[in-house]
Amino acid sequence: MINKDLQKQDLHIYSDACLSYLAADPNELAKFMDFAGYDGKSLKTSIGTNSFGLALMEYFAKNEPALLAMCANSSIDIDNFMKFWHNQNYYE
Repeated sequence: MINKDLQKQDLHIYSDACLSYLAADPNELAKFMDFAGYDGKSLKTSIGTNSFGLALMEYFAKNEPALLAMCANSSIDIDNFMKFWHNQNYYE
């Protein structure tokens, strides 16, 4: 059985790390916005939602150079990130 509270906590940790990485790199942020279909307004209103967090994770899971850099900068284990991302897609 999946603990929903732990899932939300993990999603929050991972999405915060992803967003912090993007905030420091305007070019990567623009690529994410294009990938996920966000504009400035929709980006601001989506921050903090589960769907936004999952969109961030999807972007990084499909962008290995950004994933490696973000995980290194945030001390996140890449295998744990990818397992969590996979489980979110499997159980959705």
